[in-house]
Amino acid sequence: MTSANPPGSFSTDLKSAVQSGRTTPQSELANVQFSRLQPQYKEGDALTTSEQRQAAVRDKIAKEMKIKLGTENMLEALLSKNNKQTKEQRQRVEMELGSSNRKLAELKQELDQEIMRSQSPTTPPSKRMSSYIRGSPLRSPPLPQMQENVLTDSIDSESPTVVLTETLQQLEAEGMLPDYYIERANTLVNLLKRNPTLKYDLAWSVFSLRVQLMLLSESSDVVAAGYRLTRHAIADAKSLQTIRALHTDELVILSMVKKDKAVLEREQAVKFVRGFLDVKDGVYEISRAVVRSLVAVAENADDRLKDICLLTLAELLTKHTKLVVSANGMTTLTEALADGSFPAPEGLVASFLQILDHPLQRRYLHTGREFEAMFAPFTDPLLLSGNEEKLKTCAQAISAMLKIWPGFLLLSMNGAAPLRSLIDSLVYPIPQSRDTVLELFFDILRIKPPSWSTSFLAGRRLTTYGRVNTAPVEQPSQRQLAEYNAEGRFDLTYHFSAFVLAALVKAGLIPALVQLIRVEDDLMLKRKAALLLTEVLKLAHHTLPESISASIQVLGDLMPSLKEYGSESSATNMSLIYQMESINRTLNRTTSTGYGRSVRDDELAAAPQALERSKYTALMDPDQFRQAMVDSQITNHSQYVKWKWDLIHGLVEGPLTNPRRLEEAIRSPKFLKRLVGFYRPFKYRFSIIRNTRPNQRYVRTGCALMRTLTQTSLGVEYLTENKLLRQVAECLAQVSPHSGITSASPLFDRHHMAETLSGGYFAIIGALSHSLEGLRLMERWHIMDIFYHLVELRGRDDLVKALLGNMDYTLDSHLRVILSKALTSGVKDIRIFATRLLRRYAVGRVQYTSGMQDRSSSHWALRLVLTQLYDPDIEVCEIAIKILEEACNQRSHLEFVVKCRPSLDHLGEIGAPLLLRFLSTSVGYRYLSGLDYITQEMDDWFLGRNDAYVALVEASILRAYMEGATNKVQFSDDPTVDANEPGIAPPHFYRELARTQEGCKLLRQSGHFYEFASTIRDFRLDEEDTETLTKVKGCMWAVGNIGSMDLGAPFLEEADVVRAIVRIAEGAEVLSMRGTACFVLGLISRTLHGFEMLAESGWDTTVDHRGRSLGLCLPRNLEVLCLKSVGSNAVPNVATPQEDAEYKAAVTENDPMRAKILKHIVEMGNSVMYKKAAGDLHALKAKQPTYFAETEMFRRTLVILQSHHYRLQARHFILNLFNKGLMRRIIFDEEMGEEETTGSDTG
Repeated sequence: MTSANPPGSFSTDLKSAVQSGRTTPQSELANVQFSRLQPQYKEGDALTTSEQRQAAVRDKIAKEMKIKLGTENMLEALLSKNNKQTKEQRQRVEMELGSSNRKLAELKQELDQEIMRSQSPTTPPSKRMSSYIRGSPLRSPPLPQMQENVLTDSIDSESPTVVLTETLQQLEAEGMLPDYYIERANTLVNLLKRNPTLKYDLAWSVFSLRVQLMLLSESSDVVAAGYRLTRHAIADAKSLQTIRALHTDELVILSMVKKDKAVLEREQAVKFVRGFLDVKDGVYEISRAVVRSLVAVAENADDRLKDICLLTLAELLTKHTKLVVSANGMTTLTEALADGSFPAPEGLVASFLQILDHPLQRRYLHTGREFEAMFAPFTDPLLLSGNEEKLKTCAQAISAMLKIWPGFLLLSMNGAAPLRSLIDSLVYPIPQSRDTVLELFFDILRIKPPSWSTSFLAGRRLTTYGRVNTAPVEQPSQRQLAEYNAEGRFDLTYHFSAFVLAALVKAGLIPALVQLIRVEDDLMLKRKAALLLTEVLKLAHHTLPESISASIQVLGDLMPSLKEYGSESSATNMSLIYQMESINRTLNRTTSTGYGRSVRDDELAAAPQALERSKYTALMDPDQFRQAMVDSQITNHSQYVKWKWDLIHGLVEGPLTNPRRLEEAIRSPKFLKRLVGFYRPFKYRFSIIRNTRPNQRYVRTGCALMRTLTQTSLGVEYLTENKLLRQVAECLAQVSPHSGITSASPLFDRHHMAETLSGGYFAIIGALSHSLEGLRLMERWHIMDIFYHLVELRGRDDLVKALLGNMDYTLDSHLRVILSKALTSGVKDIRIFATRLLRRYAVGRVQYTSGMQDRSSSHWALRLVLTQLYDPDIEVCEIAIKILEEACNQRSHLEFVVKCRPSLDHLGEIGAPLLLRFLSTSVGYRYLSGLDYITQEMDDWFLGRNDAYVALVEASILRAYMEGATNKVQFSDDPTVDANEPGIAPPHFYRELARTQEGCKLLRQSGHFYEFASTIRDFRLDEEDTETLTKVKGCMWAVGNIGSMDLGAPFLEEADVVRAIVRIAEGAEVLSMRGTACFVLGLISRTLHGFEMLAESGWDTTVDHRGRSLGLCLPRNLEVLCLKSVGSNAVPNVATPQEDAEYKAAVTENDPMRAKILKHIVEMGNSVMYKKAAGDLHALKAKQPTYFAETEMFRRTLVILQSHHYRLQARHFILNLFNKGLMRRIIFDEEMGEEETTGSDTG
């Protein structure tokens, strides 16, 4: 039988329709037309679950977005060309863009409906599961809808025990069709799902007999149903022992060697084995014979169950390493890594690294070089060409190893030989291999390619990027926050990347990249290598201590000598130097200080226009200004598409800010009149333009025009007399329910807001709200009154968000009241949106109007954020907490928040980070001390939260690497970063306590620090107990957080604990302990005391240009972190005495014919003797078939199969030699023997 499911996948249900509880005679069932063995899938049947349908719609949205983006780019290109020549083409592109927008709207609506449908109450299990397998041979014709509902209701209403008893009685019937047993088995499975506690009360004496009969059935589908039913009946380790007594080991072995026609049976057999892993200590009930079967399937490249068997072996490896090693599973997993055939190599690597982490499990690694297999494809030139997918899979595995401490420390052993081989593979002139290796280095060093990298690699020059005119002006508040982040935030992934970079630098990465750039002919690869080299040098400068970074001398090798000057090689070198300098300049222009923020794509795209605008200043000569007005084409043409908008924008932001030039423009008969008239709604020009990215330039120019006109009294007077604002106010009134003004097609209805630039009027009005004059104009035309009503609209979230998001709240005006109204009375989405808007005012301290900015400028926003702490929706409260947590980084804001005395008791754990932030000042300390918060929290941390912090930190690191280096969580466009982003060390109570004199005094009185230091000093390097390791890690994090504060650093010297942490970092047998110790030493290095103590212990610290520590410290010799050897005390893979005796008993036989058969079966495991042994066995089966019908011979064969490694083909051949009914005889002969023994004992 074939399956439509992909390889390695599983059918979720075997038989979904819940059938009648009455036994149906065979004569009646004979008339029923059952489905054939081949499933007949329809095209839409694959999308059967809500998640799958949502994923499909999201894929369509992604594709349509790409089409839309391409169309917008084409339209932008056409707009820059001659209008007459491209008019028809532009119209076609605009029609296509409109079609894309409509499709996107329909798809988004479909996605919303699907999400709502998935959240609604689901159908009964029987109906829901019926869609998983359509046309399955395990499914009877569906019942009518009403009958099915009646049956489901009756099953739900009956006692589960009664249903269980009746169904088990029905399974006693013999001679029924397979579907009869499958239906009853699925009924029991659904019953066990609905009543999870029922499996603990099963009467196994009855239940096991029914299951055993199903597992012995001649129908493969019935056997599959039996496995499934048995799996759902697993309750605990004791139930597993009962199940194994049913000879399930032998049955699973027989099922695994069957051909693909028994695909469901094999799938359910594997899932049955995986069910053992879900039970505590269930892994110890899995026999070596079963694992041998999994290994045989896993190493068969053509088997569709290969991947799931590999994954099962990987899970077994972490839970019972000895069992997998004894079954030769380690070799199979290693080969899977080297082959690059497993689609998710990170899972296999994680299993290897887990056993590498602990010395007791590490003994099963015989050489420690098992992991180097994944480097083999890169070092063999014959494998490089034409194996791109294999290379990428191996690169993923290597990347996974270099993102966790055990993997990094292993690959850094012996002079980082594996890393050297990877770097040396760049010499092979194979573009695909080189590209994969370069991408790998970008990934493991967490280097995010800049936004312009794609165009740069394609050959575009760098001179158009990141001009001074377009680089975002960094506000003082942003610099202040960046400085705080550099001191107060500890990016664990940043520190770990410094270790990886140091190892790669010592392994020769930089010379290899230089040589690659010299010899590579492919322009794209050459540029990618140059970009990587520049990023690596920049990263080394910022993260590596001077002892390492000082040794990196690139230019010395590239600068030509006098003799070489003018030669071809010197020209190449000088070109490389120039390119690196160009990249470096561009990187510096397109990133801000601190941890960096890339300039957005639209900012970079605006660079040429910015250069054009810079030609027109406020001091422009009158003649030049008049000529520029003529050149703008406004006075010559009434059609706006013929106007030069880049020039117009430059004039608006430049000369028109000069009152004399503005007066001249007003006197001009056409220039300003036509320009302002273009924006009047009832002229139907700006208001009906399609809403596309290129057309946003009209909005930007309109906003600039409003700002310019409100700067002068002349401009304000002109706006007062013009009809523009009056018409905009009238259009706004059309959608206000209290205005009395209506329209058949309002300008601001949902369609126009989505399809046209009418939504841009809110941005234009927002430009007015920047100044007092603009606010007066808004009040003159009653726009504020209309806003009060619009913010109350229900069902128009798009309108309310456009209104709130485009206004400026720096001035104390009605707009703040409107925002407050949305924060408290809006629907949930509006309250969330409005709360996020407050962030830029509460945290970023935006630039206020001159003369109005002071320390209390943000207090109004903080009051509103504090109000959101009492919102009924917890999501709003979480956002408010995050905003306040960041705002409290500034002392004045923290003191104000504490002065407001917010109540956070109702928030529980959500409000804990903010309370910790209060501890950082004396004011907050006294406030919390009065609430008796500090002593209670200190006791909680000392008694348990310290240990919980360990799991929190490790989860943060894991999440950072799982989500990738580029996924930075932000809930607004504000340049500040989220304090809780993955990879950042979470806030620690003792760290905040050590910020103040009062906190240090309490810490000294409690004696907690000295308890932590004592625990660290007493730690044995060979300790493996999990609880002890967690406790010591928690103590180290507490000591490191206290020691990272200037006031807490003296505690380190008093307790002499730094040397003890260095000892753990360099000698702990558990490798993850070394990693934790390295992170903690990074925290300690942030203070001058810690810096000096670490220098005495042989660790260097990275400092900035001012000599301040960056919290990144590395040992002068990286080798001190690595293990001296792996496999020196390896456990030999030999059989136990009991297993050895069992095997010898199995192969020893006095009868010559039996001995000959057993000898040939043993030889089947030898690849050289395989064919001959198979032929001999086939001949013996033909001559002496009776020997292959003996249960004793079958038992001996199973012992031989579990004692040696056999490939799947050999296992299939051997087991098929024996009669099919042997298992039934074995089981029932044992039962008969037990009955006879019981009877004789009774007699």
